[in-house]
Amino acid sequence: MPDTLPPLPPRDPAGHKGTFGTALIVGGCARTDARMFGAPALSARAALRSGVGLAKLLCPEPVLTHAIALCPSATGRALPVNETDGDLIPHRAAEIFDDASADADVIAIGPGLGQSEPARTLTLRALNQTDTPVVADADALNLLASTNELHLDLHAQAVLTPHPGEYKRLAETLRINLDPTIADQREPAAEALAQRLGCVVVLKGAGTVVSDGLRTWTCDRGHPCLATAGTGDVLTGVIAALIAQFVAPGPRAIGGIEMPRPTGKPLDLYDASRLAVQAHALAGELWTDHAAADAGMLAQELADTLPTVITAMRA
Repeated sequence: MPDTLPPLPPRDPAGHKGTFGTALIVGGCARTDARMFGAPALSARAALRSGVGLAKLLCPEPVLTHAIALCPSATGRALPVNETDGDLIPHRAAEIFDDASADADVIAIGPGLGQSEPARTLTLRALNQTDTPVVADADALNLLASTNELHLDLHAQAVLTPHPGEYKRLAETLRINLDPTIADQREPAAEALAQRLGCVVVLKGAGTVVSDGLRTWTCDRGHPCLATAGTGDVLTGVIAALIAQFVAPGPRAIGGIEMPRPTGKPLDLYDASRLAVQAHALAGELWTDHAAADAGMLAQELADTLPTVITAMRA
């Protein structure tokens, strides 16, 4: 029996910003040899365009204002860096991350984060906690791939979103001998990684595959216009937004006492991820129809097409 997509849940007409969740986007890099701030801004923009109530950017202090300028509807929190090379100060970054994530419904980490050791520490901190679902993308995946005993460090409800190159690096670390560039190996490849790490895997590419290790779905929509810089950051934001709105996180321990979270949210990570992939693909199709073009789309234009697509996907 085919694994059909559920409808996207309706939007609460009496809702407020808190109803629709908070997405914390952790990314950006202020290193003197690799300054990046566009990627987390694109993820935040896509999250907001996908209906999340609040998007918060957590970026290195020297690039935070630039990221906010690209997405002024987001709020921001600065991560401290040292003055010599612009790298994160690990213990202070950890403290601020813990505080910023305390009221988040989802954490998206990796866009433009860089591949320094402090960035690895922050990535593992996000994936080691069990309070809040995590979407790991881009540099976060490369940092995981170069981490020994990787499978021991993932405790969060997690969605990993590798493209084929990132998948191969993760697979080599985990001794998975499948090639995501071979058509008939893509589904088994996503399944194997999901089973090995106990997470949802979104294996990107033409025919994006989503698997939680037990269930697997392949997207049959999309357009080649999506093959351009920044569209992966947009997908990260869409996944994060749908998780924040529709996935109930696990219980949270406060003061050593386990506190239950709301259970009325209708989706799990697997369904939220594949609905996000479908929305992303349909947005690419809609852009090419409106532009009467098959290439040249900017990632921010893709994000700005999402509201129309997501509204049409609702129950």
